[in-house]
Amino acid sequence: MLRFIIISLLVFVSFSSKSQVIVDNVNDAKSFLQAYLNPLGNGLGAINNNGWYNTARPHKLLGFDATVSLSFLNLSNEQKSFDPNSISNFSSSSTSSPTILGKGNGAIVEYQGEEFKLPNQDPLFSILVLPNLNLGLGIFKKTEINGRFIPNYKYEAGFIGKGEINMWGIGFKHDLLQWIPIIGNTIPLSLSLQAAHTQMTSKISILDQPVSMDIQATNINLIISKNILMLCGYASIGYNSSSTTFRAGENITNPDNFNLDELEISLPIEMEFETVNELRGNIGLKLSLAVITVSANHTFSEYPVTTIGVGASLR
Repeated sequence: MLRFIIISLLVFVSFSSKSQVIVDNVNDAKSFLQAYLNPLGNGLGAINNNGWYNTARPHKLLGFDATVSLSFLNLSNEQKSFDPNSISNFSSSSTSSPTILGKGNGAIVEYQGEEFKLPNQDPLFSILVLPNLNLGLGIFKKTEINGRFIPNYKYEAGFIGKGEINMWGIGFKHDLLQWIPIIGNTIPLSLSLQAAHTQMTSKISILDQPVSMDIQATNINLIISKNILMLCGYASIGYNSSSTTFRAGENITNPDNFNLDELEISLPIEMEFETVNELRGNIGLKLSLAVITVSANHTFSEYPVTTIGVGASLR
């Protein structure tokens, strides 16, 4: 299932016979790559901040659950393209060119008096998909600790290329109603504070060239839920923060350049995408059949994410 995340990187590129334009200014290279790669970096950050909960009620002491989930991120049309004219020292007669997850013909761009054409792209999918294994364990004072883990996994997906990925995360959920005197335990709802941090490291192929992307994602949420028979409806409001570091060059045994068709960028290069800090809202539903659970939820934010999960839960 880990290959899902690579599917959205599959891009068919139309190569040109023109000579390449070389960018050896680090600041110019970073600015251009950030515009082109931004939805991938920020999208991975958003998707890693999801799938942490399907109820506000923490487990009882030593209660536990294990849930396998899939999170889907759909990009808006604005996030699938960028304007080359918005980047210092670059200009174009076109105001739109596909980002790495976009679709369409690449723009002709001018840099220091020379022109180059960006890749024509026709991705099979315009979404990012990430699988996850999430675990929860009840401890003292109506508190639950959570974890997620994907061991280092190497893949070889034919013409998509080779790569590897690993992930870990830790979080908690704590009941708040217990701290309301007298009436807290009589309120027919669950209300909890939840927070979690995820770190993901990946080596992927972009236009047949290996690069690495490291993602740090943190979220904090106030969750409310209500159980009715086998169903649990839940909603939350919270805060997302994520940062992504992109590396290409000597540290991953690249050649001397990273190429976007006719644009050649001197290496090595390392850059951090602009940190994303945003409010988020989430709504979801869980069905419990004995110890088996099936859940689905949607997060409303700049990078909206839908998550579905199947798991087992006890106490």
